[in-house]
Amino acid sequence: MKALITGASSGIGMEIAKILAKHKCELILVARSKEKLEELQKKLPTKSTIIVMDLSNEQKVKELYIVMRNQNIDIVINNAGFGLCGDYEKIPISKELELIDTNIRALHILTKSFLRDMIERDSGYILNVSSSASFLPGGPLMTTYYASKSYVSSLTNGIYYELKKRKSNVSISLLCPGPVNTNFNNVANVEFGVKALDPEFVAKYAIDEMFKKKRLIIPGFKMKFVKFISRFVSDEFLLKATYKIQKKKVRK
Repeated sequence: MKALITGASSGIGMEIAKILAKHKCELILVARSKEKLEELQKKLPTKSTIIVMDLSNEQKVKELYIVMRNQNIDIVINNAGFGLCGDYEKIPISKELELIDTNIRALHILTKSFLRDMIERDSGYILNVSSSASFLPGGPLMTTYYASKSYVSSLTNGIYYELKKRKSNVSISLLCPGPVNTNFNNVANVEFGVKALDPEFVAKYAIDEMFKKKRLIIPGFKMKFVKFISRFVSDEFLLKATYKIQKKKVRK
C-alpha cells in the first residue's frame, strides 16, 4: 500500500509515518522542513519519498496531486495544520489566511482529488485530522483555529455519509484528539493546562481505528467525555468555559 502524509515532519504525522511503515506501506512524506523529513526518512524501514512543500500555497497543493495521481495512493493522511492564539482583532490577517489555506483549503483539495480516484477504484482510506475543538460552538482566543477544525469535521462527516449511502468501499475517518505533546504549542503560543497525550499513542490509535473504517476517532477518555457532556450544556456556558481555559493557556 502507498500512503501520503502531510505534516509528516513532527508530532502526529511523524508517528503515523512510523506506524504505517510497520504496516509495510510505501510512504510519501510532505512537510515544509527538508531537514526533519530527511531525518525521519533515515529511520523508516520501508521505501519513502519526501516532498518539501508549503501547503498554504494552493497551486503547490494542486501540483502535489498532479504528481501523485498516477501513483495509486491507497491512504491519504491530511494532518498538516497549525493554530494561532490571541485576541481575534490583533492577529495579523496574513497569518489567519495562511492558517485557513493550510488547515482548510489544502485539506479540501487533497480530499476531493484523491477521493475521486479512490471512488473510481472502490478502495482507499482518508484520515482527516481535526480536533476536539470542533466539538465546541467556538474557541475565543483561538477563534480562527476552532473555526477551521469545525470545517474539517463537518466536511468529513458529510463525505462519510455520502460514501455510506452508496455502499462504497472507500473509507473516510475523522481524528479529533485533545491536547497532544507536539510542536503545536510553540506555533500557537500556548501552554496546555492539562496533561497532553503522547503523539505515538494518538497515531497508533488513529491508524487502528482508520483500518476499522470508523467515522469518528477520539483518542483518550477525557475528550470522549468532553464530547458527551457538551450535548447537555448551553453554548454560552461552553464559550465562557473555553475562554477561561484559553486565557490561562496564552503565554505572556
